Amino acid sequence: MASKTSFMDVLRSLWVYLFGVITMPLGFVGAVVVWLLTVLFDRRLVVLHLYSCFWASWYTWISPFWKVKIMGKEKIDRKKVYIMVSNHQSMLDILVLYRLFVHFKWVSKAELFKAPLAGWNMSMNRYIKLHRTSRTSIRRMMEDSRKTMESGSSVMIFPEGTRSTTGKVERFKEGAFRLAKDTGRPLLPIVLCCTGDALPKHGFWVRGKHRMKVKILDPVSPETFRDMTVDELTQYIHDLISAEHDRMKKEVSNK
Repeated sequence: MASKTSFMDVLRSLWVYLFGVITMPLGFVGAVVVWLLTVLFDRRLVVLHLYSCFWASWYTWISPFWKVKIMGKEKIDRKKVYIMVSNHQSMLDILVLYRLFVHFKWVSKAELFKAPLAGWNMSMNRYIKLHRTSRTSIRRMMEDSRKTMESGSSVMIFPEGTRSTTGKVERFKEGAFRLAKDTGRPLLPIVLCCTGDALPKHGFWVRGKHRMKVKILDPVSPETFRDMTVDELTQYIHDLISAEHDRMKKEVSNK
């Protein structure tokens, strides 16, 4: 049964959403300025993505209700191109993963690109669109991801395909792992914990204060999965992320 919404929940939620409404137009204007100043010489749009990291991170930096702890960031080699895969619990996952401040292109459902301001910024960044129900779109996403990595940019994928409703790491789709097998690129597993508590799927109210965690696991080299099938690799990475998520969740519950 859902917990009763308190007056403080309403106040917190009003603060978060009003702050977003007021600041998002300013953030988008800044993105346009950065794009205009850099697009001619920044082929991969690295500067615009870093600006987007700053813009997105501002909301968790300034919020008194959300704190983010990042662990294992030193495992990311900025000179390498990864297929980055993370579990998915909340819309806050996007803001939290921007806090990594490393270059990548999101693979995201096409509907988000239509959202005013934030969606327009996704288009300016040349992030990768996916219509999840279209086989043609899935093939196009795979090809766009290959080209993106060939140009020197990592890609970020939520292999669950949508936000978990249970708090557990749900079944992974195989696209990211087929891409890894086809391209020979390393996988970088990332674990998100407690974002679903802060703002769950189908949730609207901001309840209480939450400390969200991001943990970068060891990169998985192509040599590690050379002899695995796509299904075996999909399950292997799922189990890595799921086990670490459960351990982190238990650690939080015991405090």
